[in-house]
Amino acid sequence: MNDLLQVILLGIIEGITEFLPISSTGHLLLAEQLGLGHRSDLFNIVIQAGAILAVTVIYWDRLWKLATGINEADNRIYIAKLGVAFLITVVLGLVVKKLGFELPDTIGPIAWALIIGGFWMLAAEWYAGKRPEQAEILWTVAIAVGIGQVVAGVFPGTSRSATTIFAAMLIGGANRAAATEFAFLVGIPTMYAASVYELYGELKDGGGNENWTNVAVGFVVSAVVAFVAVKWLLRYIQTHRFTAFAWYRIVLGAGLLGWAALA
Repeated sequence: MNDLLQVILLGIIEGITEFLPISSTGHLLLAEQLGLGHRSDLFNIVIQAGAILAVTVIYWDRLWKLATGINEADNRIYIAKLGVAFLITVVLGLVVKKLGFELPDTIGPIAWALIIGGFWMLAAEWYAGKRPEQAEILWTVAIAVGIGQVVAGVFPGTSRSATTIFAAMLIGGANRAAATEFAFLVGIPTMYAASVYELYGELKDGGGNENWTNVAVGFVVSAVVAFVAVKWLLRYIQTHRFTAFAWYRIVLGAGLLGWAALA
């Protein structure tokens, strides 16, 4: 398959899966295993940043109101909670990086993460449905979301969006809309920072063998597709639970385990 076509397909996969609670990293690793070729960590993080750009555009009005309404106490507190979640992610992320952690490149761990995460989502939806919902994001939620982002980065297949959204729903009782918004807003500075960090490392090492045209194409494709996917998801959660995504994870994970056993 043509390399540029592979890049476009990877951009599409990233754009669809980054914010749906089904794990973008897991799907990208699976895509590479199934013939779309191995890509660098820099490539994967930058196309994730393309998806984050889409969320930045979608939430631009909300971000603008937070920035221009800094004199309002509610906005200052909300920004502070975003900052706490971001700082926790940065500190723990750097610790993980310094420890030399590398993502697994085999299907087994991804499959198990998909299955376990799927059952956890079903249980979380059931439990959250028995609790009163609220629109407020608690401080404990900010802490949990920061930790959740790092956990999702360490275990591909877990899903950053699933981990952070359900942390907000379970720990703080936030409704789906409030939980999703907070999780996505925290993801904006997190993924931009990760992209800058990786780009700095790559440029510091002289650029390596990175194909910057492929990186740019993947970024653009991911951004466009993610914009459509997130718009759809925000409408979907207004009237639906995340149950369908949980069952998708379970079926996919089971299928991958069966495929790995026969391989």
